[in-house]
Amino acid sequence: MTAAIVNAAAVFAGAVLGLLFNKIIPKKTGDTIMYGLALCTFLIGLSGALKGEHIIIEIISIVIGTLIGDTADLDAKINALGNKLQVIFKKDGEKTSFAEGFVSSTLLFCTGSMAIVGSLQAGISGNYSTIFAKSTIDFTAVIIIASTLGIGAVFSSVSVLVYQGAITLFASFISPFLTETIITEMDCVGSIIMIGLAFNMLKITQLKISNYIPAVFVPILLCRFL
Repeated sequence: MTAAIVNAAAVFAGAVLGLLFNKIIPKKTGDTIMYGLALCTFLIGLSGALKGEHIIIEIISIVIGTLIGDTADLDAKINALGNKLQVIFKKDGEKTSFAEGFVSSTLLFCTGSMAIVGSLQAGISGNYSTIFAKSTIDFTAVIIIASTLGIGAVFSSVSVLVYQGAITLFASFISPFLTETIITEMDCVGSIIMIGLAFNMLKITQLKISNYIPAVFVPILLCRFL
């Protein structure tokens, strides 16, 4: 769990720092930087998606994973959690949506390939290098997100801890079944979802990204049969 704790702490610290910058960075500048982060998110997602070796696995994974996520309505549940936290923590007069900050930062930090691969590496071999690199990137990104979208970004640190911690613990149990191909395809599917997140951040689409997340784990089964 060391890797997940370090990453969550980096997100928390960066978000708190971003809140301190909230009044310094003009909204127009913050919005422009957010679009820049969206472009970076797209680039990271594209580079990871191109690593996939079996397009049929990615297609089936997205279809099955979306069916699971849509049936469970994960997007609504995550947004509902954000809205509940908003009632408790949002200050009167705040113009930004607590739920938007919470959901946007949670998805950004949890859907990326580094979150998946890094957590698997930590659980299987105790290699924390990827997660430590991700922590540095997340720390920088969340400063801007928190300064733009507010206190909701702070609570994404809890999401990071739970999500990446769960993958790390899960990996230690299924490591005998995780081949290099499976990890590559999981990375690819996660990267495809990240591209969708980038489109949302650019306000091109309004995809329910949370409903796609189960697709990341479908290759674990598919790669054993295809």
